[in-house]
Amino acid sequence: MSRTVYVNGEFVAEEAAKISVFDRGFIFADGVYEVSSVIGGKLIDNAAHLARLARSCKALSIDLPASGDEITAIQKELITRNDLDEGVVYLQVTRGAADRDFPFPKVATPSLVMFTQVKTLVASKAAEAGIRVITTPDLRWGRCDIKTVQLLGAVLAKQAAADAGVDDAWFVDAGGDVTEGSSNNAYIVKDGRIITRALSTALLPGITRASVVKLAAETGMTIEERPFTVAEAQGADEAFVTSATTFVTPVIRIDGAKVGAGTPGPVARRLREIYINHALKTAV
Repeated sequence: MSRTVYVNGEFVAEEAAKISVFDRGFIFADGVYEVSSVIGGKLIDNAAHLARLARSCKALSIDLPASGDEITAIQKELITRNDLDEGVVYLQVTRGAADRDFPFPKVATPSLVMFTQVKTLVASKAAEAGIRVITTPDLRWGRCDIKTVQLLGAVLAKQAAADAGVDDAWFVDAGGDVTEGSSNNAYIVKDGRIITRALSTALLPGITRASVVKLAAETGMTIEERPFTVAEAQGADEAFVTSATTFVTPVIRIDGAKVGAGTPGPVARRLREIYINHALKTAV
């Protein structure tokens, strides 16, 4: 049975979903997106995702085609229509369709598209075993804090990881510091301190990152926001990543070097447990 998807005001079968060939998201990657996780048919951290969506749209001068409440209602309707218990709701806003020209069109109606995907989030084999990452130069544009649909850098990084037979990649800036993962925020643990790069235009302000940092502080863990090098990460006691779909997932090897004991560590395991408990209690 095909999924029901949402395209510009209509719920349609995925086979019938259509978007204009002139849509600027297709031609220029002139658009933004969000991914909200679903557990037990309920949305996780959704208000924060929609707040970031509004921020991304504002940064690109794109008018939101629907209010936060209207978007949430559509998300919930998709969850119901597709009988989604665990997975994600993807949503994308673009500037809309107009004849191809670089400047913003004088007249264009923003486009809103949403669909669901089934994913196993809680009982994650990757989280249980830990993941292996490689590092790759960060060649992305200078506004990684805006969640745009221009993801070619992430695509190439993930493909490099696949070609290397590992699970993911971490971006490294020109100074040799880790910025973030290909689709997640990166952390190391050393002497009981959780270290992650401070927010800036160089990395995405992760929604799961914000929740995990807050929950870690409330639990009495020490958070240190600063850059760290690849060598420092390889010499750490633990490493992990956070994102909306991976929650908290341990990293056990970086460029082939074992991190700590080479197995998921206690800090990452505890943070994953804390975050999932928080997600289940606050889901809507």
